[in-house]
Amino acid sequence: MNQRLNLSAGPHVRDSWSTSFIMKMVLLALMPATVIGIVTFGLPALWVVLASVISAVATEFVFDKLTGRPDTWKDGSAAVTGLMLALTLSAQTPLYAPVIGSVFAILVVKCAFGGLGKNFVNPALAARCFLLISFPGAMTVYGIDGVASATPCAELAAGRAVNITSMFLGSANGVIGGSILGLLIGGLALWAFDIIHGQIWMSVLGGFTAFMAIFGGHGLDPRFLAAHLCGGGVIIGAFFMATDYVTSPMSRLGQTFYGVLIGVLGALFRIKGQAADSFSYSVIVANLFVPLIDTYIVDQPYAFRKRMIKLRAEGRQPFRFPKPVVALTVIALLAGVALSGVYSMTKERIDEQKRAAAAAAYKTVLPEAEQFEMFTDKVESLGGEVYGSGFGRVYIQDALVGKDAAGNIVGYAVSVTSAEGYDGNVTLSVGVNTEGKLNGISFTELHETPGKGMLCGESAFMDQFAGKNAASLTLGTDIDAITGVTITSKAVTNAVNAGLDFINTQLRGE
Repeated sequence: MNQRLNLSAGPHVRDSWSTSFIMKMVLLALMPATVIGIVTFGLPALWVVLASVISAVATEFVFDKLTGRPDTWKDGSAAVTGLMLALTLSAQTPLYAPVIGSVFAILVVKCAFGGLGKNFVNPALAARCFLLISFPGAMTVYGIDGVASATPCAELAAGRAVNITSMFLGSANGVIGGSILGLLIGGLALWAFDIIHGQIWMSVLGGFTAFMAIFGGHGLDPRFLAAHLCGGGVIIGAFFMATDYVTSPMSRLGQTFYGVLIGVLGALFRIKGQAADSFSYSVIVANLFVPLIDTYIVDQPYAFRKRMIKLRAEGRQPFRFPKPVVALTVIALLAGVALSGVYSMTKERIDEQKRAAAAAAYKTVLPEAEQFEMFTDKVESLGGEVYGSGFGRVYIQDALVGKDAAGNIVGYAVSVTSAEGYDGNVTLSVGVNTEGKLNGISFTELHETPGKGMLCGESAFMDQFAGKNAASLTLGTDIDAITGVTITSKAVTNAVNAGLDFINTQLRGE
């Protein structure tokens, strides 16, 4: 059979550079951020990177062999997918997550749709979103040197100050590929070699910055804007995810529109969304609009489609309505509206449950109290900042005095949050009677590792605090830590000590 006519799916790159060469360049461009991440987070980061890359390449290798396809794993695209996925994960992520994510990215998102050039969304980002939905606990473990803490993006969402310098250099807590310096070096190198399109990453950053400046509540505050640009995957999304040839538009105008869409959606999710790190979703949603963009925004060299649209509008040919594109777009919009609606409907109920849990905790630590009076002014005077020194990242949430039916004071209680739990925040209530003796503690937020960190919520650990008459408790002396749960045990003890200090210095004697 005559094979001179060869049809293939776009994009069609008219250049001497091969796919293999481009993928090798992208791998090299990702190296600065990768090296900085491994140096910062140590061997755990290296294992995550190796597990992700090896799993991605191995999956495509096996698929090629089983289906009799050419050895596409050699072109480096699978390695790029695995590495980009790894850079969006924490070094503390269990190794099964990057393995499952890489298999999903290659097998489901890429190979199931026909391989490179036929996937309609970015495989690495699709895999990250899949892992966030399937394994939320494993995907929210962040820490350096075994010490868990919130990411800078989570701190921004809570309205707290962050260290922009550490975020830029990559020494802040977060994902492996969090070094803005490393990402900019690699991304700008790709732009200089004309491997990625400037229209995309410039419009992504421009759209994001403009939307944050207008609706972020801080105007053109440079520190506010810089902090948000440096956190939450904005830079890696703009330079490495959004610029993917397969899932980005063909025309320059289309690329600009596409980039602005990503930036605006990313800023909108950052301001109004529940997840502090949600930039991945903005790229995925914009990927779904690419077929529609390519249909109606076409450069002059590809003007045939524009001419066909004009002819159809004049009645010379029947207009073919892009049903698949419109359907996919409507589904994406409906899903977004549904998620927003569910959140709006459940927010009040969630707040009620939190208030009920807090009231129950106060009653547990002050059982003789029949009524409570809040010390709102004393808590507000702290300005939401970390309380004291020597307690770690601890915050006083509420403070109150408990009284009996006759109006006599029976004790004091505070709600304290430690941001240094192994799996996130630990919030508890501390109750002290009028003699300064601890009545006990009660948790209102404890999401530690099942079977380990959650042991802190059992009576064997909690009962150690009851009856103590001390201004400060020492872990290992006054309180026995749970074996293998030192981080959570320390966070709880620090929170209790902060509560005792606040009660003794601010509340008693009122």
